[in-house]
Amino acid sequence: MAVRDEPVREVYSRRGRIYAGMLALLALGVLVLGAFVGLGQEALQSWHGAVSAFDGYLLRVARFTLLQAGLSTLLSVLPAILVARALARHPRFFGRGFILQLFAVPLALPGIVAALGILALYGRAGFLAPFLSSLSGERWQGIYGLSGILVAHVFFNLPLAARLLLAALETVPADQWKLSAQLGMGAGATFRLVEWPVLRAALPGVATLVFMVCAVSFTVVLTLGGGPRATTLEVAIYQALRFDFDPARAIALTLVQVALTALIVFVLFQLGATMTADASLPAAPRRSVFPRPAETSFNFGVLLLALVFVAGPMAATVIAGLGADLPRLAGERAVLDATATSLILAGLAAFLCLLLSIALVMARRSLEMSRGGRRARLLERLTDTGASMVLIVPPIVIGAGWFILLRHFGDVFAFAPLMVVAVNAAMALPFTMRAIRPAYDAASARHEKLCLALGIRGWSRFRLVDWPALRRPAATGLAFAMALSLGDLGVIALFGSDRVKTLPYLLFERMGSYRTADAAGLALFLGILCLGLMFIATYWGKRTPDGSAT
Repeated sequence: MAVRDEPVREVYSRRGRIYAGMLALLALGVLVLGAFVGLGQEALQSWHGAVSAFDGYLLRVARFTLLQAGLSTLLSVLPAILVARALARHPRFFGRGFILQLFAVPLALPGIVAALGILALYGRAGFLAPFLSSLSGERWQGIYGLSGILVAHVFFNLPLAARLLLAALETVPADQWKLSAQLGMGAGATFRLVEWPVLRAALPGVATLVFMVCAVSFTVVLTLGGGPRATTLEVAIYQALRFDFDPARAIALTLVQVALTALIVFVLFQLGATMTADASLPAAPRRSVFPRPAETSFNFGVLLLALVFVAGPMAATVIAGLGADLPRLAGERAVLDATATSLILAGLAAFLCLLLSIALVMARRSLEMSRGGRRARLLERLTDTGASMVLIVPPIVIGAGWFILLRHFGDVFAFAPLMVVAVNAAMALPFTMRAIRPAYDAASARHEKLCLALGIRGWSRFRLVDWPALRRPAATGLAFAMALSLGDLGVIALFGSDRVKTLPYLLFERMGSYRTADAAGLALFLGILCLGLMFIATYWGKRTPDGSAT
C-alpha cells in the first residue's frame, strides 16, 4: 500500500508548492496590472489630454533621457575597460582586495546619499570648489544639471562595469596567459589577441545593463537634475503628479517610459545579459603575467584615478556628515520617527519579498520535477523569470498608476505604507531569488526522494528539511532586500507626506529647504545603515551551512 500511496503524496506535496508560487505570481500581477488599470482608466476618461501630451516637451524629455543614459554609459564603460584590464594584469598586489571591496560600496549606497556626497565634493560650496574656481578663473557654479547627473552615474556604474568586465577577464584560461608570456607578447599584442576577444563578448551586455540603469535613474536625476532642461521621463512623471497634477501628461510619459524600458530589456536578453548581474568576484587566480615597467606605471595610474574618483564622494559624505550636529539630529523627533518608519517599512518589504521568493523558487523546482525531461511550460518559465520581468516597469511607473487609481478610493497619501512595502518587495524580488534558489535546488535534489518515502510534506518538510538549507541564504536575501528598501526614494517621493516620512524622504526635504548640514548628517546615518545591512548580506552569503567562511 505504501508504494501505491507514493505518487499521491508526491502529487499533493508538489501541488501545494505550485499553488503557493501561483499566488505569488498573482500578487505580482495585481501590483503591475493594477498600475496599468489606473493609467488606462484615466486615459479613457481624458484621452484627448493624453494624446495632446505627446508634444515637444515629451520629446525633449525623452531625448534627454536617452542622451544622459548614452553619455553615462560611455563614460562608465570605456574607463572600466582600462580599470578591469589593470586589475587583471596585476592579480597580486597590496591593496587589490581593498580596491575591489571599495568598488562594491556604490552598489549598496542609496542614490540620494551618493548625490549629496557628490555635491559635498563638487558643489558650489563643495570641498573642491576653491580648486575648481581657480582652474576656471571664475566662481565655481557647481555641477547641477547634466554634468552632475553624469558624475553620479559614473560613480555608480564605473565600479559595476569594472567588476563585471574583470569577471569576464578571469575566464581567460591560464594557458593563454602563460603562452602570451612565453612568446614575449607586449601589452598591445596581449590585449588584441587574448583580452579583447573576451571583452568584446562581454561589452554589449555590460553596456546595455549600464544604459538601462541610467535610463531608469530617478533619485540621481531628481536630486542633481537642476531644472526642466535636465529632466528624465521618470522625474517628469513625478513632477506631473506631485506638482502639476496632470494625469494625462503622466500617462503619456509613462507609456514612453515603459516602451523604452521594454526595448532595453529585450536587447539585454538578446545579448544574453541579466538585469540582476552578479558583480561578485572569485579569488584572484595565479597566472603568468609579466607587465613591463611602463605598462605597470600606466595601470597603477589608472587604478589610482579610479580609486580617487570612487572614494572621493564617500569621503566627502563622511566628512560633511561628521560636521553636522549629530547629537541634535539623533534626538530630533522627526528623525526618530523617520528612522522607525524606514526600518518598519523596509523590514516588512524584505519579509514579504522573502516569502514571495521562497514560494516562487519552490514552485519552479516542483514544476521542473513534474515535467521530467519535457520542455519547460509557461508557468515554470514565469516562476523562473517572472520576477525579473517586474523590473521592466520602473517603481515610479507602478507608483504613478496606483497614485491615479487610489485617488478614487480616498486619500492617496493614506496608502503610502502599503505601496512602499509592496513595490519595494517586488523590486528586490529578483535579487532575493538569486540568493536562495541555488540552496533550495541543491537541498531538493538531495532530500526529495527521502521526503517522499517518509511522507514528509507541508510545514513539517519546510521546518525540518528546507529551512535548515535556506536559513543562511534567506538571511542574505532578507538583509539585501531591506537595504534596497531602506534607501529607496522612488515610491515614497510620490506617496510621502507629513504623516509618512522615511529617512530618504526626510533627507530630500532637508536638501530642498537648504538645510545642508542636517542633510549631510542624515546621509551619513542612512549610508551607514544601508552599508551595514549589505555587509551582513555579503557576510552571510559567504558562509557555509556549518558556519565557516567560504
